[in-house]
Amino acid sequence: MDRIEKDLKEKIFAPGCTPCLSLYQPTHRKHPESEQDQIRFKNLVRQLEESLKDGTGEDEAEALLKPFRELEADREFWTHNLDGLAVLGCDGFFQTYRLQRPVPEIAVAASSFHTKPLLRIVQSSDRFNVLGLDRKKIRLFEGNRDSIDEIELHDEMPRTIEEALGEDLTEPHTTVAAYGGTDSPGAMHHGHGGKSAEVDKDTERFFRAVDKAVWEHYTEPNSLPLILASLPEHQGEFRKISSNKHLLEQGITKHPDSLDAAELKELAWEAFKPVYTARLEKIVEEFGAANANEHGSSDPAEIGRAIAEGRVRLLLIDADKKIAGTFDEEFGKVSKADADNGLHDDLLDDLGEAALKRGAEIVVVPEYDMPVDTGIAAIYRY
Repeated sequence: MDRIEKDLKEKIFAPGCTPCLSLYQPTHRKHPESEQDQIRFKNLVRQLEESLKDGTGEDEAEALLKPFRELEADREFWTHNLDGLAVLGCDGFFQTYRLQRPVPEIAVAASSFHTKPLLRIVQSSDRFNVLGLDRKKIRLFEGNRDSIDEIELHDEMPRTIEEALGEDLTEPHTTVAAYGGTDSPGAMHHGHGGKSAEVDKDTERFFRAVDKAVWEHYTEPNSLPLILASLPEHQGEFRKISSNKHLLEQGITKHPDSLDAAELKELAWEAFKPVYTARLEKIVEEFGAANANEHGSSDPAEIGRAIAEGRVRLLLIDADKKIAGTFDEEFGKVSKADADNGLHDDLLDDLGEAALKRGAEIVVVPEYDMPVDTGIAAIYRY
């Protein structure tokens, strides 16, 4: 997920090449459903080929499609699917992204990449992290309302208490006090050095190291809410020392090792849903007040002008709506287009990208959570 966010800013928003080919499709994690994914991809590549016939030479089109065809034939690639796939390509750039949630089938060639499905994922307000924790080790997950997956941990993230404490980890020390000889049945084994107290200190130091690393490598860069999944006694110990302001009050009082992915996702969403709902309700309420006082709008043309002037603070975008058209960032002009004619961009994509570049907060939500039917709603800074 971090790579998608990085690529959006550094490569995808300004690819420096045209036409840009964007392919999205739902995929399947398990056999036999996954068998259809490769076939669907092949059909979508054919749609890209058709899109390129209008205004692109045959040799150029074939060069653009070559990496897509090679991916289509890569059987190993299709054995590791998640819930969705994004493939973006233009002259000198080709990238694939496995996605945690299903996306609609899209195959389009345009003057810029179609980014709304990716924006929905990285800007969606339903994303969260789950920290699985006990006294010995941790696991970290990223999830949303649809799915949850374990994260490959950052190199500087301690995975176990041994990695976190190293040589400072307390070793168990026992001696034998012999009464009647060391080999006698009455030999007594005694622990020295307050072993129990030292173990508690080790646990606290481990939890502090984990709290610091999660904040530095995950929570602070991504601002995602954090849900703690651990036994009740570890919940209390970790919360006492945690300074992570995104740690939710409600946690999961089971360790992820005792849950399958579906159970963990359901419990995590149960913990997070009240936070998600409250935040969305607050945004919708703010939009209503702003719109009534001319400090907001749901008109794409008005929003375009406000984006160009740097006045948009927050933008709500409908994840399920597509409007053919373009946005001139310099002059703030919105132009509608005929979706059936040749290369066309998604106007909502263009508006979202331009607003994000100017520091606006972007929140992409399903259609049923939108307060308007225009596909977009803005709250202005002034």
